[in-house]
Amino acid sequence: MNQRFRKIRLVLMLILILNFIVALAKIIYGRFTNTLSMESDGYHSFIDGVSNITGLVGIQIASRPPDKEHPYGYRKYETLSAIIISFFLILVGFEIINNAIGRFRADLSPDVTSISFAVMIVTMFINFLVTTYEHKQGDKLNSEILIADSMHTRSDIYLSLSVIVGLVAIKLGYPIVDPIISLIIAVIIFRAGYTIIRKNAETLVDVAQIDDEEICNLVNSVSGIRECHKIRSRGTKDAIQIDLHIKVRPDMRIDNAHRIAHDVEKYLKKDYPDIKDVTIHIEPAERESDD
Repeated sequence: MNQRFRKIRLVLMLILILNFIVALAKIIYGRFTNTLSMESDGYHSFIDGVSNITGLVGIQIASRPPDKEHPYGYRKYETLSAIIISFFLILVGFEIINNAIGRFRADLSPDVTSISFAVMIVTMFINFLVTTYEHKQGDKLNSEILIADSMHTRSDIYLSLSVIVGLVAIKLGYPIVDPIISLIIAVIIFRAGYTIIRKNAETLVDVAQIDDEEICNLVNSVSGIRECHKIRSRGTKDAIQIDLHIKVRPDMRIDNAHRIAHDVEKYLKKDYPDIKDVTIHIEPAERESDD
């Protein structure tokens, strides 16, 4: 496992421990006081922990070097893990909605205490530290799984704020607010899941990573190239593959054409450090008219 994947794994393991601590605090005290919104928020935090485990498995697979069956490597397993996280989110959202509907029918009144507010404020502060640290590390390591997971954890902060508002309303004599807040939490969870799916699905379906025109302008600046076309880019943010065609003089020697192709690859990787592989097809340009 290379250094990048090692660092990502350490971040996920640290976040995993913190997420489970936060989840247990909310779930246990939410059940103890019969506060559905706090318990729902706890389940959301618990899924954060499950997401970390999914991410750890994905990172372990993604860190494998390329082989005969996977010549481009296993990096997209990291992207796939991010999408799996989103499905966990959606499942939890449906469970929360089901519990909220049951609460409307049961007409139960939660027992809100000063400890309820303390639990929510402390866990919210922990979530703020977690999401800030994880997103920063995700940007630094170009990790889709860390960025996706930090977005997931960030939603916990807003959920915790809504739960605190709900606790205040319950304290003032409006217990109906508890299941309503739970429904709001479910909507936020669905939105986070959709965002993660949309963002990472683009990688899986090979959406272009670099604008064709930018690549063409750079390639055309290389001496000896008459034209470039059929430009394609794909991969992940930190592991981009480029495929393009260039045209050179029809009477150019093969070794000179090969040198030009090598220059194109060098310039592309210099301007775009995340490019890991460049495939260049050399074609003869049309002969210029003698007229």
